[in-house]
Amino acid sequence: MHLSSHNWMRQEPIEVTIARLAKLGFKSIEISGEPEKYDPKHVKGLLDDAGMKCWGSVTLMVDKRNMQSADEAKRASSVQYVKDCIQLVSDLDGQILTLVPGTVGKVVPDSTPENEWQWLVEGTKEVYEFAEQKGVRVGIEPLNRFESYLITRAEQALALCAEVGPNLGVVLDAFHINIEESNLYDAIRLVGKDKLVDVHVADNNRMPAGYGDYDWAEFVGVLEEVGYTGALTAEFVAPVDRTPANKYPNALETNLENLDIDEEQLKFIVDHGSSILTEEYYTWLYEQHAKTLLPLVDNVF
Repeated sequence: MHLSSHNWMRQEPIEVTIARLAKLGFKSIEISGEPEKYDPKHVKGLLDDAGMKCWGSVTLMVDKRNMQSADEAKRASSVQYVKDCIQLVSDLDGQILTLVPGTVGKVVPDSTPENEWQWLVEGTKEVYEFAEQKGVRVGIEPLNRFESYLITRAEQALALCAEVGPNLGVVLDAFHINIEESNLYDAIRLVGKDKLVDVHVADNNRMPAGYGDYDWAEFVGVLEEVGYTGALTAEFVAPVDRTPANKYPNALETNLENLDIDEEQLKFIVDHGSSILTEEYYTWLYEQHAKTLLPLVDNVF
């Protein structure tokens, strides 16, 4: 297993992100699903220079994206978006795509369970076939009930895999499975080596590993038990405390003049309970995360 990271949690140049990750011992990046934002040749060059690789990408399912929507046009555009993310992974010589099928934060269904399941199966089959052609493995990520309503547990993701194709897998997120699974370790065992595509890592409070109540040695031990050898992908989303109880007064960025702020991405971050964090605080979060996990893995990719 090796340390990887998402990069959607802070708005900053990709050059800054890659330099930080490389310095702290991360071996790869699971780049934001924003194909229009990145020049693959440029990003690949940055990764090569830093001695890193692209592990894959993750779909950012903002309001306009929903593969289980009752709106046929929205479903079609969402499928095309996922294909574009797969192409980005392929262009970066990555291996996996984390697929969140529905709009993040949408908890009210559009239609009947039967209709939405059919739409989801149809759309996932289309992106799966494209991914197979590109040599990219897709994993379905269950989210907790406060961020999704259709795929929230490992067994549901496995049911989708069974209807779509043998190479479709599952992505487990430590934060989400701590909420939804009756036994998170049994969920890992249920998915198993053959279906476990990726593992996203944050502590139970969505802070970096080591700042909640997870036993990370046990967590990594169960992953080793099932034979998982992929990435532990950082996806902590630090909350901003606006009260006198705030332990991190340097957390919130107040100087926004030099930041290239994408309003849609900012909304996605805020909807996850965070905000624009200072580089100092964000780097400290990564330092703590790496300090907790690096002693537990071989960190080879």
